[in-house]
Amino acid sequence: MLEVELVDSCSAALAAMPERIRAALLAKSNTLAAALQDRIRQKLAGEVLQTRSGALAASIVATIAEEPQGVAVRIASTDVKYAAIHEFGGTIPPHQIVPDKAKALAFVIGGKQVFAARVQIPAVTLPARSYMRASLAEMAEAIREELSEAVGEAID
Repeated sequence: MLEVELVDSCSAALAAMPERIRAALLAKSNTLAAALQDRIRQKLAGEVLQTRSGALAASIVATIAEEPQGVAVRIASTDVKYAAIHEFGGTIPPHQIVPDKAKALAFVIGGKQVFAARVQIPAVTLPARSYMRASLAEMAEAIREELSEAVGEAID
């Protein structure tokens, strides 16, 4: 599971704040988490990666939890093996592809059908194509401002 977590230095101070401030932060966190989730999905719809099945975008979930230190917002990709390699980049080592239910693999190369008992795949290096960290970085200032406004309104 790939997870991006927003942690700040104010968590201890939040724990001591009045309930109305915690409630305001929780409400604003719900709104901001949904906006961040939408921004990540937008990046996965063609800005950073081209959509093939939509599984990666569908796996993006936001959770909000009240913890003793404050409100925690977590955005994660669940159950998609390739999420981390797209976010951080990496190398897929060389490997063989062999049929598991048939006697041979079948595919098309240059318009011709080809059959093979196995295929050797060379190492493949994928560049980082951040969709989660980049979205958080883009929205960081707006998130800070909106959380500050929510606290200000709760204090007034």
